Amino acid sequence: MSLQQDIMAAMKAAMKEKDQVALAALRAVKSELLLAQTSGSGENITEGEEIKILSKLVKQRKDSAAIFSEQNRNDLAEPELAQAKVISQFLPAQLSEEDIEKVVEATIEQVGAEGMKDMGKVMGIVNKQLAGQADGKTISNIVKAKLS
Repeated sequence: MSLQQDIMAAMKAAMKEKDQVALAALRAVKSELLLAQTSGSGENITEGEEIKILSKLVKQRKDSAAIFSEQNRNDLAEPELAQAKVISQFLPAQLSEEDIEKVVEATIEQVGAEGMKDMGKVMGIVNKQLAGQADGKTISNIVKAKLS
């Protein structure tokens, strides 16, 4: 089943359960997917592009929740985190930090990176390999730790 069909099935279930948070999150996903389809060359979007869109939506919600939490607005942060959790269900399983470290170390060895000046090379390769499976911030922190 395609991602759009999965989203529609989840939307129907959320409507039946009267789950407004899940419904809002799923509508946002559907909207972004439709925008991506119509803004392109008329072709269907690839699975990789779908994962990027979902990752972006999850990141936006987590960032918003962090800002709301800093401002002591937990009433606004909780729905954002709940929506991020709903959207995350459609992403591939996230890798642990140990698994990310292994990929980073292998990439550093493959590229022959020697310091922070090579961080861009390493980040580019690792981000492509782990698209949708790891947060960019986590990857960045691990790469910085390994190269410094």
